[in-house]
Amino acid sequence: MSTVRLPVLFKILLLALSFLAGVQAAPKRKTGNTATARKTPQQQAAALPQGISQATDGSTILDTTATVNGAKLRFKISGPADQFTAASNVTGATQQAGAEGALGLNVLLHGDGGQSFIDFPNQAVQGGLMGVVILAPSEQLLWGQRTGNPSGLSRADGVADAQAVNDLIQQVLPQVVAFNASNVFFTGVSGGALTLSGFFVPAHLANFAGNGVLLMCGALVPQVPVVNASAFVANTKIHFQSTQNELALLQPAIPDAIVAYETLAADAGLNAQEIGVLQTVDNTPPGGHCEFDGVGFSSGIQLIADNFENIMQGGNGAVDGINAQTVLTSVVGNEDLQFAA
Repeated sequence: MSTVRLPVLFKILLLALSFLAGVQAAPKRKTGNTATARKTPQQQAAALPQGISQATDGSTILDTTATVNGAKLRFKISGPADQFTAASNVTGATQQAGAEGALGLNVLLHGDGGQSFIDFPNQAVQGGLMGVVILAPSEQLLWGQRTGNPSGLSRADGVADAQAVNDLIQQVLPQVVAFNASNVFFTGVSGGALTLSGFFVPAHLANFAGNGVLLMCGALVPQVPVVNASAFVANTKIHFQSTQNELALLQPAIPDAIVAYETLAADAGLNAQEIGVLQTVDNTPPGGHCEFDGVGFSSGIQLIADNFENIMQGGNGAVDGINAQTVLTSVVGNEDLQFAA
């Protein structure tokens, strides 16, 4: 029988112990990717720097945060430097807080997860409107759902979020930029469109009547009582934009919302022709959810954002990249949208 000398055995034991120590220590290491994966979307967004940058059209973007009704609302606003107030710290700012400006606003609520806040698709000044995008005060960056995840299309915090958006526009934005408060439009993307149509429009749109709401890839029937409907249904445009391969969960919800808002207009005394001018719908693009260009989520949203003026401000509704002659089809008689199988 062979024997092992003690010094050799001792070395083997040391090597074994060193190996075991390394195996036990390995899981305690955190790579950058692992740490990121454990952060909530809200925490990941918080890591993105705020401050001042340049928009695609050369305008100035201010990215900042304000506390509204106890919630921290981060927002971006893009416009000519001379339209910002001195308090904004934008170089070239010339306005006093509360000053009335010549330009209006296009306020966008992003979809679930916040990608459109990062992309800021409405950042270029278009149709006399400066772009604004607001980040949902939510762990998962869901408009209308501050904690946890929604059940189906429900939005437990829709009332609070709609109020926060209203108050940000009326109380906070005048402190940082001069704008025409009678010329404020809205854009909703996916989950942002749910909060706009389900909560903001019925509760607060009377404060911004005479302009318009663009609902991309999502809509809900009003989830709260409609306040002062007569102030906005006869003079405010609402456009519903979807795709052939919309999410299954939204395929019945969007037509239901169309019927609800059409009924609201009819109850206010508008005839079919008048309703058809103000309320329009299109779901001809063959793409999936928000893929209006048939290519991707962000690029599809950008396509519609680039054509905002032509869709929402008196244009003919023709969009280069969508085969339909116009996306401005009357909702009257077209409530029952047909989606691909």
